[in-house]
Amino acid sequence: MDKIAEQMEGYSGADITNVCRDASLMAMRRRIEGLTPERYETCQKDEMHMPTTMEDFETALTKVSKSVSAADLEKYENG
Repeated sequence: MDKIAEQMEGYSGADITNVCRDASLMAMRRRIEGLTPERYETCQKDEMHMPTTMEDFETALTKVSKSVSAADLEKYENG
């Protein structure tokens, strides 16, 4: 968690939410990969749970950019 937090330095709360959502969806996509639509539809909810990995977070971080600039952060910190 500390490594992920360091990599998200300067990300807004909404940015962090997007990273987490994308990372968790990657885990689910791995689970359903290769399933037929019929098999996917019959999966139980507990079958769909897949742990989110560090790799999922690192991949999500490459897709989600910071929406807050350094100038915005400085403005906020200086009041």
